[in-house]
Amino acid sequence: MKNIVIFFITATILMSCTDTLNEVNPNQITTATFWKSESDVLSSLAATYGLLRDINGGYWGARGTELANSRGDDFFIRHDMQDVYGVSTFTNTPDAGFVNSFWNVSYKDIFRANQILENVGKVPGLSDQSKATYIAEAKFLRGLNYFNLVINFGDVPLVLNVPQSKADYFVAKSPEADVWKQLEQDFTDAAADLPVSYPSQWIGRATKGAALAYLGKAELYNKDWTNCVNTLAQLTQSPFTYKLMPNYQDNFLASTKNNQESIFEIQLADVGGTNPWSGENADESLGVTTAVEFAPPEVSGWNEAYPTEKIFNEFQKEKTLSDDFDPRMYASLIWNYPGATFYNRPFSNFGSPFGYSSMIKKYQNFMQNDELAGTNDAFGTSSNNERVMRYDEVLLMIAEAQTMEGKVTDAYPYVQQIRNRANLTALPTGYTQDQMMAEIRHQDMIEFFRESHRWYDLKRWGLLQQEITNSDKVGKQSYSSKYDLLPIPLTEIDSNPKMVQNSNW
Repeated sequence: MKNIVIFFITATILMSCTDTLNEVNPNQITTATFWKSESDVLSSLAATYGLLRDINGGYWGARGTELANSRGDDFFIRHDMQDVYGVSTFTNTPDAGFVNSFWNVSYKDIFRANQILENVGKVPGLSDQSKATYIAEAKFLRGLNYFNLVINFGDVPLVLNVPQSKADYFVAKSPEADVWKQLEQDFTDAAADLPVSYPSQWIGRATKGAALAYLGKAELYNKDWTNCVNTLAQLTQSPFTYKLMPNYQDNFLASTKNNQESIFEIQLADVGGTNPWSGENADESLGVTTAVEFAPPEVSGWNEAYPTEKIFNEFQKEKTLSDDFDPRMYASLIWNYPGATFYNRPFSNFGSPFGYSSMIKKYQNFMQNDELAGTNDAFGTSSNNERVMRYDEVLLMIAEAQTMEGKVTDAYPYVQQIRNRANLTALPTGYTQDQMMAEIRHQDMIEFFRESHRWYDLKRWGLLQQEITNSDKVGKQSYSSKYDLLPIPLTEIDSNPKMVQNSNW
């Protein structure tokens, strides 16, 4: 599991059950023959981390990135991407294939985490500290999957043990409040036993900082302002050494991944096989295809996603101290400004088939000549890590929680750090709670464009109807509160007799 992404489990042990036959196939790995060494635990963890970037169902794979961003007022999805376009335009139905994949992959990952939790104590030769760390990692990963599920579906089944019989596979939904309680407990437990950092060969594994950051984020979502501030404030002091990168764009380049601002990243590399769609086997490339899918056709891209005019205009609401565009705009979007180049050619060489003023630049490998292939000749795979949690998010979450507590003055230093990096003027003193929240919402929108924030922020602020209506988003006329949650996938409804559909679906 070096660098998390290189180690890969050699067989589908995590999906197997105990063999009920008297004879054991010596070529088949089972739970009875697998958990024998520390390398087995590491392989299991690698397989669990690996699903986070699964191309079809992983939350930070291509479809997951589209799912998490497409509903926002800042995103356009190409119309012939039927399933994704349906979600983006609020015309989807419960049989959307990629939503089903997200559901299935999330629960497969939870299953793998549960296997680690139930078996790591049986592995001979592990120190108590190693066992505690591996258990903490598994709890972090389980909590992370439940966080993604609950913000998208609401009530979902809580599966905390490995099924022992066929009947155990059929689990009813738990109330959303219970899911939040469980994932917060997972993050709390993980934070207690995870290290602050790892040796360089283990970069990418979940740390104490990652667990605390997600615990604080869960508390923010649940309006637990005081605990949110207390949890996240720990990340601003020793033993943690997180800092903002001086150059915002360095957070989205392959050459500057895992930097001082990073708290948790999905580790990606153009290694392994050459086929990103092959599944979990030797043919699978361990990069992601998001960049090629978002790139324009002139550089072999599939032009699946574009920024709306709303986000293009939002970036321009305030110029820098040097009377220039916000540096986050240059890092996030590409448009026809003087000297603009994209993939080593003038931006004027590109067409915009959907009539938008800009294209997505963030996370694109725009310093290459195209997005067709990575260095390993895998089709369209990128080695650019997906940054899941950064220190700038921690600062803005603290500021938001303090503002909502009525401690607006305390929020100033955190917001100002974000503004200072962007070379913006100091905020005027004396802001009211409403004024500071307006500032935080603006900063969130432009700081985290294309980072799976916007829809979920608007939802928890109660602003979906207002901001979707007040946008140029395609499909905005179809939005209603029905779409605040995704429908439970039809395949789950059909196969699980205990499952009921979400309201209005």
